[in-house]
Amino acid sequence: MTSPAELSLCEAAERIRSRELSSREVTAACVERIEHHAGDLNCFIRFDAEEAFAQADAADRALAAGEPAGPLHGVPLAHKDMFYRAGVVCTCGSKIRRDFVPDRTATVLARLDAAGALDIGGLNLSEFAHGPTGHNAHFGACRNPWNLAHISGGSSSGSGSSVAARLVFGALGSDTGGSVRLPAAANGLVGIKPTQTRVSRHAMMGLSFSLDNAGPLTRTVRDAARLLGVIAGHDPEDATSSAMPVPDYEAAALAPDVRGLRVGVPRNYYYDTVAAEVKTLLDGSLRELEGLGAEIVEVTVPHHEHIAHLQHIVQTSEAATLHADWLSGRADDYGPQVRARIVPGLATPVTWYLRALQLRPRLVADFVEQVFGACDALHLPAFPMPIPTIEETDVGASRAFTRTIAGIVRCTLPISFLTCPSIVMPCGFTANGLPCSFQLAGRPFDEATLCRAAAAYEAATGFPARAPEL
Repeated sequence: MTSPAELSLCEAAERIRSRELSSREVTAACVERIEHHAGDLNCFIRFDAEEAFAQADAADRALAAGEPAGPLHGVPLAHKDMFYRAGVVCTCGSKIRRDFVPDRTATVLARLDAAGALDIGGLNLSEFAHGPTGHNAHFGACRNPWNLAHISGGSSSGSGSSVAARLVFGALGSDTGGSVRLPAAANGLVGIKPTQTRVSRHAMMGLSFSLDNAGPLTRTVRDAARLLGVIAGHDPEDATSSAMPVPDYEAAALAPDVRGLRVGVPRNYYYDTVAAEVKTLLDGSLRELEGLGAEIVEVTVPHHEHIAHLQHIVQTSEAATLHADWLSGRADDYGPQVRARIVPGLATPVTWYLRALQLRPRLVADFVEQVFGACDALHLPAFPMPIPTIEETDVGASRAFTRTIAGIVRCTLPISFLTCPSIVMPCGFTANGLPCSFQLAGRPFDEATLCRAAAAYEAATGFPARAPEL
């Protein structure tokens, strides 16, 4: 038998539930891989094997005692080190919070706990979730398991690296402008940015309270659908969380079908700067979807010449608000690039910020009406270029950092501002041997359609079954 660590999340959960495997056996397989590979990948900030086994043994005892088993019972997960757990250090990838111990637990973690999942560690990230490359001035850059010289994407860098390397079965990340989708794309995984407000953000470190989301990174669409189904839904602790009913995402993933689905391809903006070899693979994914029965239609996306600027105003203003006290007293404790990205928000006129927020609902309405009036899902690049190296993107706070970041987030950032859900799927490999992926974006609160479509592509192509060779 192959190592239990090679199973999908849903397969591992089923084998534990049926007692074909114990949680300890599954956890042992993960711990072995963590001990062998986490150092090279630099994907964990916090890991304690003894604690992991204690959780696994507790899960096994509960099952033996006949206690109800949730959909994630006994399955080892780890999460970006910015989701608070009462009594456990949460660094937020920073020097400032290196010893921070929260007094409350994030709702998303509490829901995973209630579903039976194990939480075996805190994963590396860009400092304070600022940065699409995974560089971190305090904990070091996270590395891509397909090639250690390359970035694993950010800011949920450890989430992407650890799941792709089969160290854990899934991980939560945060996505403000692409920080779930970019690591998913860089590591050949499935990643979901849910609709704004679909998932509670209670006790999750904030970056931009108008834009932040939490979402899963996994090896299969069904795995991602299961995790999203567990964490989604209204939370009384988060007044911004939506009361919209949560569909059965896993049922959608188990009914893969794109027949009659209108898949939109933008005439403008998204493909303007895409590298030729990425475009070739993206075109191949469209042909595959068309061959499965989807209708490919061209669409024009409105207002995109303004969205990046508006997103910048909102994100920097809100980040500066959250960090103002530390910037006044501990500015030198920030990495240079993170400080350089936050500080401009202190000088943004409040009228600009309020105007950006006022414009947002109208831009969202225009986008939904014009785009999703013509299609059911929008096909987009994720990374518009082959996954670059750590050295190529190590630009610090130099003049190049704005251009580097803007190029990487060009295709993910607008969907965040527009509040829409998006799922990332791998579609091949570029000449450097790194994964290439596309996004499917959908109407607000229509994650189920995206899961169904992505699962159809997954079933037909076998992506993302291939794993990196470590």
